[in-house]
Amino acid sequence: MTGKPHPSAIRFALGGLLAFVALNAFAGGYYGLFGARGVPPEWLAGSPFKDYLVPSLVLFFVVGGSLSVAAIAVLARLRGARFVAFAAGVVLLAWIVAQVSIIGYVSWMQPTIAVGGLLVLILAWQLSAPTPD
Repeated sequence: MTGKPHPSAIRFALGGLLAFVALNAFAGGYYGLFGARGVPPEWLAGSPFKDYLVPSLVLFFVVGGSLSVAAIAVLARLRGARFVAFAAGVVLLAWIVAQVSIIGYVSWMQPTIAVGGLLVLILAWQLSAPTPD
């Protein structure tokens, strides 16, 4: 036994993580698009945004979209899935770094999402090329 995880385990772990974080991004984007009730507008003070519309659109379409496309590619074992998953991980990390740099640390979810982004990169790196069954 080599100690390496089975390729299917990596694929399902990565696909599941990507899908879960995509759902989180879609939910957050949706919430922001419909007013972000309970989220202080003061968090945007000093940022280029007057409200949560643009960040919510980015979260929903760019972050959630890239993660969901990556989840589908990984779970369907499409050619290029490794690259797409890695790119989605970079998008996720860029999002959270930008968010923290603009509004600061405001939630336990920020480091959790950062760890999720790092896990996406690690699992994507370990993902092997698709092989016929």
